[in-house]
Amino acid sequence: MFSFFWILLATAVYGIFHSLTASLFVKALAEKWLGLFAHRFYRLFFNLFSFISLLFLLVLVIWLPDRQLYRIPVPWFWAALVLQAAAVVCALIALRQTGVWALLGLEQMVSVNGSSRPPALSVQGFYRWMRHPVYSFSLLFIWLTPIMSLNLLALFIGFTSYILIGIYFEEKKLLVEFGEDYARYRRQTAMLIPPFL
Repeated sequence: MFSFFWILLATAVYGIFHSLTASLFVKALAEKWLGLFAHRFYRLFFNLFSFISLLFLLVLVIWLPDRQLYRIPVPWFWAALVLQAAAVVCALIALRQTGVWALLGLEQMVSVNGSSRPPALSVQGFYRWMRHPVYSFSLLFIWLTPIMSLNLLALFIGFTSYILIGIYFEEKKLLVEFGEDYARYRRQTAMLIPPFL
């Protein structure tokens, strides 16, 4: 149980720091202090830091003492892997709709004034049925893991909590960015689970 709580705590710290650095307030502060440099590189550095800190979490999961909770038997083991692969493909399709280069921070880095093209509210493809398909497919991927350990359970509980809390803050940013268009979209579209499921 020692490992379980350490991983939960580390995931909470990751989530808090990730949410703070993703906030409009911190980004505006960086732009005030660093000007065009922040316009060009903030998103890229944010993503790099997120990736490195995620690697730290994964090292904790591997390094700390652990025990297996369950293993899905064959043939369901293979079915879970196929569904996980489908979730990854669907998440990548949804990411492509949002503009991968701008999301990674590469579009801002090479633009003349350091900003990406004006954002457009995407309501096509998976976004027709749910507001956060990348999160939906990510949650599907992690919870379909066919071999569950105590450390993985702690990580997945932490990530699920982070996603559910993070959606609240992300939607506040989207309301600022898109105004009434997003408010109407939010009223009409499910958050994570399409209505036909």
